[in-house]
Amino acid sequence: MAIAASRTAALLEQRSAEVTRGVGNAHPIFVDRGSGAKLWDTDGKEYLDFVGGIGVLNVGHANARVIEAVRAQLDRFTHVCFQVAMYEPYVELARRLNQLAPGPSRKKTLLLSSGAEATENAVKIAREHTGRPAVIAFQHGYHGRTLLALSMTGKNEPYKQHFGPFCSEIYHAPFPYEYQGWTTQRSLAALQDVFESDVAPDRVAAIIIEPILGEGGFVPAPIEFLKALREIATRHGIVLICDEIQTGFGRTGAMFDIEHTDIEADLLCIAKSVAAGLPLAAVVGKAEIMDAPGPGGLGGTYAGNPLACAAALAVLDVFEEQQLVARSKAIGAAIEGAMRDLQRRYPQRIGDVRGRGAMFAMEFVDKPGEEPVSKRIIAQARERGLLLLSAGAKGCVIRVLVPLVISDEDLAEGLKRLAASCDAVLK
Repeated sequence: MAIAASRTAALLEQRSAEVTRGVGNAHPIFVDRGSGAKLWDTDGKEYLDFVGGIGVLNVGHANARVIEAVRAQLDRFTHVCFQVAMYEPYVELARRLNQLAPGPSRKKTLLLSSGAEATENAVKIAREHTGRPAVIAFQHGYHGRTLLALSMTGKNEPYKQHFGPFCSEIYHAPFPYEYQGWTTQRSLAALQDVFESDVAPDRVAAIIIEPILGEGGFVPAPIEFLKALREIATRHGIVLICDEIQTGFGRTGAMFDIEHTDIEADLLCIAKSVAAGLPLAAVVGKAEIMDAPGPGGLGGTYAGNPLACAAALAVLDVFEEQQLVARSKAIGAAIEGAMRDLQRRYPQRIGDVRGRGAMFAMEFVDKPGEEPVSKRIIAQARERGLLLLSAGAKGCVIRVLVPLVISDEDLAEGLKRLAASCDAVLK
């Protein structure tokens, strides 16, 4: 009987010949279709997806409500450019995002196409509002790959390579990473050192921070640290930018993670799960700050594309109807429980378990000269039909960004496969 040839092998060969090597790939597979929290590759193998397009698919793959909304918009028009001729979905989405953004201040919204555009435009808005040039970001933070965003990103490899020189007037302070010895008090003291030795507070337009590091290893900023940043920013007239691109849209058990702190950011950067995989991002913030740039200073040809706006409005409906924020808490409790069980089983190899809501990760301890534990576990999990992703400065963290629509049965099965993969490598 003839054995069917693997399409994956042929596609990998074609990818090597046709696509630049600078685009990395976490898994050597090609996806054929997806549904909910599952994917099938071109050879027909099924996977439970604990990556979700790097946190993009909180409402799951091929969500029926999103598909219906996009198809209806597709029949009307696909693009006109909002700066040329306006359309209702853009304005309606802005209205709903303004309502969702935490804090009592009146909000306004700018729609864009990518997370990097959101962080860059947030800085532009802050600079125009304050008349100041400088920006303070944090070590291990990730804010995008374009030049200003990459300048703010606090991780060299693989992102910065030899792509400099980078933008001036960007300063980095230590993130409060308690597992690595950086407490809230130590980090705040280091920030004060930045003010005293590198840039005076009255020259700083913005402080930008992820409330939980994404690419940096799923490290939550302590609530007292974020509250201190709010006080510092207010005292010095600095715009506080909260980068919720990975933490937003229910990932941490609140619509936006900053809600856990009871403080209000001046500007909020969002993207990823806002439109279920269609390119869309936004800056949402206090109206008086958002209105600082004059007409023509903000925008983009594809910014707020009508198809993406339709998808985002459907995503918000799904969140309300399926109560996905509450679901995030239940998912997170199961993930945390499974990870802490593994840590108790392997206390010398799993150094830390951390996160909030459904945004949890394990940091592994590697021995000198060995292949990273996380890399081997991810490979074992893939063989078992589970897709995982690493994070952290040394890639020693395994993070979970499972779609929030996953069933209890599939979640339990995925965590069982995770445990089996850890056993295979660590026993």
